[in-house]
Amino acid sequence: MEGMGVTLLLSLITVVFGTILGTVFALMRLSKSKILNIISETYTEIVRGIPLLLQLWVIYLLFSSALGKVGAVCLALLLNSAAYVAEIIRSGIQAVDKGQVEASRSLGINANKTMTKIVLPQAVKNILPALGNEFVTVIKETSLSSVFYIGDLMTAKTIITTQTYLAIEPYIIIGIIYFILTYTLSKFIGKFEKRLKLSD
Repeated sequence: MEGMGVTLLLSLITVVFGTILGTVFALMRLSKSKILNIISETYTEIVRGIPLLLQLWVIYLLFSSALGKVGAVCLALLLNSAAYVAEIIRSGIQAVDKGQVEASRSLGINANKTMTKIVLPQAVKNILPALGNEFVTVIKETSLSSVFYIGDLMTAKTIITTQTYLAIEPYIIIGIIYFILTYTLSKFIGKFEKRLKLSD
């Protein structure tokens, strides 16, 4: 149970701050500034092109002394997730009919309000399935943090195996726990998606 608590905490921090940062990078990618475009594109391509475990080690070695083990792992996970979320949000925004943006601007609504009041609410409906899959992936990716023994589910397995000499049983139980977490999240997102469709 303690291991599950740490896993859920890691996932929550990663999802919340990864989504915020990913939204920023998505808007940078869609902005008219070439510099912001280059920064955003470079970041997403590099992060998505390097294995997460390698990113965890690099961030851990650079920041664990300042942020602690848990802080460094959280930072690595959210930076990784932000790159994927950025692409999801960017594609969702671009899927919104450009005619609505043009109509909004012709009515005298500024660019910021057009984005926040018209484009983003519709983009949410477009990106929700992909974003939900990313959230499920985040929960499973937290298992890599066990390399640093921060008390997550996989770390708990190591402790239990050391004390009881059981090898397979803890893996099976942890697999069931991960399945319950991801299945519950998938169902919740599915219901939320249906409510959005009904509101159309």
